[in-house]
Amino acid sequence: MQVTDILEQHNNLFSLFLCLLIIVGISACGDLSQEESKQVNEALRDSLTSSTETWDMDMEIMEDGQKKVRLWGSYAATYSNDDKNETRIKGPVTVHVFDSVGAVKTKVFSNRAVYKPEDTIFELFGDVQVETRDNRHLDSEYLEWNQSTNNISTPKFVIIKTPTDSIAGTGFEGDTDLVDYTIKEPKGRVIVD
Repeated sequence: MQVTDILEQHNNLFSLFLCLLIIVGISACGDLSQEESKQVNEALRDSLTSSTETWDMDMEIMEDGQKKVRLWGSYAATYSNDDKNETRIKGPVTVHVFDSVGAVKTKVFSNRAVYKPEDTIFELFGDVQVETRDNRHLDSEYLEWNQSTNNISTPKFVIIKTPTDSIAGTGFEGDTDLVDYTIKEPKGRVIVD
């Protein structure tokens, strides 16, 4: 008789455990609180971020079948999600900008860069140097290049050297050829003969 009583108690405990498990499962299927729903959505958004890595990066940007830009870097990481899509490039970074016949018209060098393809913007950081084919040079610590408008700008200090003169100042806006530009706060000396 005792064996039968023990089996009945075991079956009763098992049934009770099973009922509790079902009740917990059903209550968990209810609506999530607003805070719980927010946490789930943030976790899903984070998991929808994709990234790729490239070493010894060599990237070309084409437009209408014609090469417009070629960029080299030692390492690149691309991050994509709903909010942003950008490629972070470690240097040394070299950028060649091509004219309509495929010749290099401008060379840019920097320590690192960020490329934002939706906005067609390059941000260049650290020891930025721009060299044009007609021997114009720009030096700065930061430069933003809007590829679609072909304009470059910086709020930082710049030095521009041309075959005939040089100028320095803070705040720069101009074209990639360094022909048409504005320096907001020019500094330096002018010698008049």
